[in-house]
Amino acid sequence: MSGQAERGVAQTSTTLDVAIVGGGLAGLYAIHRLRGLGFEVRAFEAGSGIGGTWFWNKYPGARCDIESLEYSYSFSDDLQQDWNWPERYATQGQILDYINHVADRFDLRGHVQLNTRIVAASFDKAANQWRLTTEAGETIAARFCVMATGNLSTPRVPDFKGIESFEGRWYHSGMWPAEGVDFSGQRVGVVGTGSSGIQMIPLIAQDAEHLTVFQRTANFSLPAQNGPMDPERERAFKSDYRRRRDEARQTGFGVSGYPVPTQSAIAVSDEERRRNYERLWQQGGSIGFLTCYTDFLVNEDANRTAAEFVREKIRTIVKDPKIAALLTPDDHPIGSKRLCLDTGYYETYNRPNVSLVDVRAAPIVEITPKGVRTTEREYELDAIAFATGFDAMTGALREIDIRGADGERLAEKWAGGPLTYLGIMVAGFPNMFVVTGPGSPGVKSQMIHSIEQHIDWVADLLKSASDRQVRRIDADPGAEENWVAHVNEVADGTLYPRANSWYVGANIPGKPRVFMPYVGGVSTYRRICDDVAADDYRGLSLT
Repeated sequence: MSGQAERGVAQTSTTLDVAIVGGGLAGLYAIHRLRGLGFEVRAFEAGSGIGGTWFWNKYPGARCDIESLEYSYSFSDDLQQDWNWPERYATQGQILDYINHVADRFDLRGHVQLNTRIVAASFDKAANQWRLTTEAGETIAARFCVMATGNLSTPRVPDFKGIESFEGRWYHSGMWPAEGVDFSGQRVGVVGTGSSGIQMIPLIAQDAEHLTVFQRTANFSLPAQNGPMDPERERAFKSDYRRRRDEARQTGFGVSGYPVPTQSAIAVSDEERRRNYERLWQQGGSIGFLTCYTDFLVNEDANRTAAEFVREKIRTIVKDPKIAALLTPDDHPIGSKRLCLDTGYYETYNRPNVSLVDVRAAPIVEITPKGVRTTEREYELDAIAFATGFDAMTGALREIDIRGADGERLAEKWAGGPLTYLGIMVAGFPNMFVVTGPGSPGVKSQMIHSIEQHIDWVADLLKSASDRQVRRIDADPGAEENWVAHVNEVADGTLYPRANSWYVGANIPGKPRVFMPYVGGVSTYRRICDDVAADDYRGLSLT
């Protein structure tokens, strides 16, 4: 590949075997795996650097909520053994360092075209090719297209009236300045208390003259109990990596060390249950809670025992009872929204320079030149940080004008909610593969685990197709319909749909309310995918 392409200078046209959209963890592994099979590949990345979500999300406190030793590639044991993580839970910067190391170590960088946004993609059914168009007008022809666009890559900037009139500076967690922001001596407002808000609020509070948090919905957050990496734990983990990776494949969330539960929360005594919750609280992390009992995510009474335990913790930590009450979630089962991890989040509200505004009771009306106006009053601010999340799972794909074999737009097909087969293919859009898309465990799993599983499955399919001189691979509409029904049936048997979460698109006005991830578990999903492949790719048409 030319140096021109690496720098993102537009070329007239390019022909490839596989075009990969996205240069994050999924795009890089797709390059590695498919190049190894002899395919001519290139990834197209809108950013000026690789890393995907870990390139863009540079907000204060940005950190992974899966332990570092788990949140890493498993395809190379030498890589696993050589890389050292400085903390139990890695920061955004540490993960980006790791991603760049992987790109250099496996010579992937030369196959990524940066500063290149794909704006359109259409399938030419006469040529059995995808034709992609970049923002700069470059065209790419490719037999296959891998959409490695990520699930949390389309920031949702709220459309508050007057935002353009604000005289201070405003920021979004997903578009944070690379140079960082100094909030020293400023009056800062943070809008949103989801995962990114919970991570940034304690750090901004340390620097700001005053921090005002605008909260619409209280979320459950657990302590990460983060700290420097324990050398003995790291040594023991690395000596047992192969077994732990195999174990992770047989779990619900793709994380080792949390065996499938065997007890009901209702069946054990109050004392035993409380001891277990306290142990998990002190241990830190969210997977322990999510996997502690068989009925945690399917039985309201069982779930309520954990929810009340966490509510008691909040009331104990936060000194002002009125503030504690506002921070205590009471409108959704614990774990039905993303279960957040924090370092000192609830303690932050004991600081004299921090205020909490309930915008459910007094909604934000507009952004004024001086700050934020609710139905009750105006809050004068020097800076605003929007932690308002993303158009999750479908946003990045819907932003591209993707047209299938008969000219149908993907956005139109998904107008009532995403339709996929296995979360990987979309009927009527041949030779296009979605990595960790809606209808797959994706966001409800250790993401790198699911990325590797998807890319490996797609790579094996493309190798088989090439060996058999197959030119077109499409999902059968009936198989797609059955899979979507199965995804919904599994979700409906849990507490997940009870919450207004981004899992159902509730944070995006007008977005169809459809539960998007597959929550049958990583192990079950892997077996289904393997069975489909073993049955000559049942549900796919290979022609």
